[in-house]
Amino acid sequence: MMSNKKISGRFTAIIELVVFVGFALISKKLLDPYIWRYAGPVTLITTLALLTAYMRVRGESWATMGLVPLPGLKAKLMVLPKALLTFVVFGVFVAAVMFGAEALGLAFMSEMPEGVEERWGDIEGNLPLFLLWLAIGWVSAAFGEEMFFRGFIITRLESTFGGVKFASIIAIILAAAFFGYVHMYYQGMRGFIMTGAIGLAFGAMFLLFKRNLYPIILVHGTIDSIGFITRYMGLDP
Repeated sequence: MMSNKKISGRFTAIIELVVFVGFALISKKLLDPYIWRYAGPVTLITTLALLTAYMRVRGESWATMGLVPLPGLKAKLMVLPKALLTFVVFGVFVAAVMFGAEALGLAFMSEMPEGVEERWGDIEGNLPLFLLWLAIGWVSAAFGEEMFFRGFIITRLESTFGGVKFASIIAIILAAAFFGYVHMYYQGMRGFIMTGAIGLAFGAMFLLFKRNLYPIILVHGTIDSIGFITRYMGLDP
């Protein structure tokens, strides 16, 4: 039988998920008609700002949700091999999805949706736009998405399913599905499946590293940066 403390913690986690996830989805929907290219980043950063203020009132910090202290040089240097392992796992998951899609005859998985290039605008050879998206990539995607989808959502889902067998696995799967869903608006079903798989990989590493987001943030930011660089240089296929 669960204690009152655990019941209260579960109820609080559910309310936090409903409020902050709901705010992120609704505010993005409201901003889409005006700044659809930037609605996601603006909404996410705003949500994280409100979430940070909320946690401060409760006496909590992001240290409990992934931005862990890294005391000493050794702890900081260990981010690099952990990031390398994360990159390998990322590659395995992406390759598994592509090979699986090919085996199942899912032709749409080998085609880049038109919405992807349209999302970034005319970035090729446009240095100001390239630098803008590079900054957005690190602030909103690398830090923002990892803090929200891994740090916040996974930990709160774990609290929600606390006491349930395989609670952490359920949390990773649900967070990954939501991560895939929010990328569908410009990447379609291919984006849902691919980013969902990436969400699974990053979620697994988040728990493997005992809720240390820094290696995942580094990999996420690096991958996005490579994508923007290839688009800027006109090397994107």
